[in-house]
Amino acid sequence: MESYDALLASITPDTGETRTILDPATGTAVGEAPVHSVEDLENAIAAAAAAQPAWAALGHEARSAALLKAADAVERSAEELARLLSREQGKPLNGPNARFEVGACAAWLRAAAGTPLEAETVVDDGETRAELHYRPIGVVGAIGPWNWPMMITVWQVAPALRMGNAVVVKPSEYTPLSVLALVKVLNEELPEGLVQVVSGGREVGARLAEHPAVGKVMFTGSTATGKAIIKSSADTVKRLTLELGGNDAGIVLPDADPKAIAEGLFWGAFINTGQTCAALKRLYVHDSIYDAVCEELTAVAKAMPMGVGLEEGNVLGPLQNKQQFDIVARLVDAARDSGARVLLGGEPDADQAGYFYPTTLVADIDNDNPLVAEEQFGPALPIIRYSSVDEAVAKANALDVGLGASVWSADPAAAREVAARIQAGTVWINKHGAVDPRVPFGGAKQSGYGLEFGVEGLKALGVPQVING
Repeated sequence: MESYDALLASITPDTGETRTILDPATGTAVGEAPVHSVEDLENAIAAAAAAQPAWAALGHEARSAALLKAADAVERSAEELARLLSREQGKPLNGPNARFEVGACAAWLRAAAGTPLEAETVVDDGETRAELHYRPIGVVGAIGPWNWPMMITVWQVAPALRMGNAVVVKPSEYTPLSVLALVKVLNEELPEGLVQVVSGGREVGARLAEHPAVGKVMFTGSTATGKAIIKSSADTVKRLTLELGGNDAGIVLPDADPKAIAEGLFWGAFINTGQTCAALKRLYVHDSIYDAVCEELTAVAKAMPMGVGLEEGNVLGPLQNKQQFDIVARLVDAARDSGARVLLGGEPDADQAGYFYPTTLVADIDNDNPLVAEEQFGPALPIIRYSSVDEAVAKANALDVGLGASVWSADPAAAREVAARIQAGTVWINKHGAVDPRVPFGGAKQSGYGLEFGVEGLKALGVPQVING
């Protein structure tokens, strides 16, 4: 373990172009990030390709042991990583935020190491024997977002390594320091050259997506960027895993207890201050309990402190960047101007440092309002009335995205019946956004394709090969 200052110094370049990264909560400088070029990317891909064959030759058991040691390394530097993450991304140390995210990195590394993946005998009838195996792809490109920069990097890197691949990581331009530090810590226990990180701009990401030596790209981010990656990858027929925009719906059935579900609804929507692809972003509540749900949810939201992430009492932070702040402000203003009722928030403090947008709940809003129809990706939740379950399901399914959804009810069997009608990759019952490293996760419609986590996630990082005979 090294100190925070030593960790930051270890990822600060001595030469070359750099860019100052600012704390979104205070506007103060966090550190200097390298600005890598396409030439740097070429060198990183070459180094990863050179390291990959020996890593693949180790086999699953040895690779898993190395991943367990990498998880130990993350835990040794957990507080330093969490502090850097809090300063760069803005999320508080406590609550389901920075310390939680670093802990998830270790948990997902261990899960990738511990998930069994055996060759499958698909036919063995005395005349024909066929086995299905999964072989390494080679070099995997991992392009990550700014909202959960460390955790999602591990979601990409851990299964790729377990399956015998090398990885070239391209972090978001908003949060490069967190990922540089994480990879530095991982590489304390991994073979040299195996995991590379290139902190560059869009041209670097575009080249990674089209590079002939990269066999697969994993991307988490916007649908628009995902479509660009699909086009860039076409000439080399790359394998892709894309986790794209969500705008997740939640449906509260009339038998639900408003007080019992209020805190779950809150964290489903406001985890990471709403900056989560699979967060609850539009809430449909039956007429019979609509007012009670609004009242209970407002009471919970009022009690959640927002502020600078390094202050231990806070559980909500700023939006990570000005662009996202402006999107949330525009959508809430449009809702207010349309006649929707603002239950809480909606008025940011113009004199406050940082990109803080207050926790905002908006009631009596039309389903076609921009705050409902567009993904806000911030701390503003529209609450829409419905009269019949058929109406709620139709509204939930009306958009062209389907990452996650949830159904809230005192009757889990009834909730599962409604869940089966929702067009989304995951539908949670009486919770929202609760991902698990053992459970496959992926989107429907324009929320992307491909699965992560568990056995299916490992298979997605391999090339299937049938041995017949």
